[in-house]
Amino acid sequence: MNKPPRPSYTPSIQELRALVFCAETGSASRAAEMLNLTQSAVSRSIRALEERLGVRLFRRVRQRLILSDAGRALVRDSRQILDRLENSARMVMAFGGGGDVLRLAALPTFAATWLIPRLPDFARLHPEVSIDLTAALAPVDFEDSPFDAALQRAELARPGSRITPLVDETLIVVASPGLVPAGQTPGADDLARYPLIQQATRPGLWSDWFAMAGSDALDRLRGPRFQHFDMVIAAAQAGLGIALLPDIFAAAALRAGTLRQVSPLRLPGRWPYGLIRPQGEDSAALAAFADWLERIAENEGARG
Repeated sequence: MNKPPRPSYTPSIQELRALVFCAETGSASRAAEMLNLTQSAVSRSIRALEERLGVRLFRRVRQRLILSDAGRALVRDSRQILDRLENSARMVMAFGGGGDVLRLAALPTFAATWLIPRLPDFARLHPEVSIDLTAALAPVDFEDSPFDAALQRAELARPGSRITPLVDETLIVVASPGLVPAGQTPGADDLARYPLIQQATRPGLWSDWFAMAGSDALDRLRGPRFQHFDMVIAAAQAGLGIALLPDIFAAAALRAGTLRQVSPLRLPGRWPYGLIRPQGEDSAALAAFADWLERIAENEGARG
């Protein structure tokens, strides 16, 4: 089915650029200099846009162009449209070489601590595939997004998605050595007296841990709140409180000594981290990536 033509009132890119630069400089002549156009070309773009939309976008005050209310409303969206186009163009340029592009969404801390350190091996094996990786905390709708797959906890998979489990989650209690010195192993009730760093998208983790520990300290779960686990790690390293972290995320900080495990109790996660894909046949790039992930997980003994 053919798409309908662009509505006649939709601005062109040249008109949007003329609008934005006139708004920023207050002058059609200065906008023309920045756009490498003639002043008459910029003025024609603004005039054509005003005629098609049926509104005045600028007022002239002492030889200066001042946005009208309608102009202010349009220029805000125009900047965003032009910025997105520029970012898209830069992204495409980065994929120079004509190979396949694999667009992935991932939980940011899982990407930073588990996936990205392993990606050089995939790049070595499949130099023809470029990775476009974006952070995503929410479930991915593959029908309404550009992503080929997602790397998230399995609970975030939308109905009908295919899930390949990769890494089981186990959460441990950690703190800065400056907050809980070496040699101290506080019990559950003692831990509740510290600030307990909260993870905003998973607010029930501490409640689950204290319930597992058999503690009745559930009414004392107070502490600073952060959106990403990498923020939680940084907050714990800064001594802002006790953190409950997936062990795969805390591993580097534990090795470096900036965090230490302060309780032997480990909370099993309810869902593994995995590769989430839409139904249907995989592209060659996605099939190669999925095979590589499964081989990595198996070789590292990540499952079980």
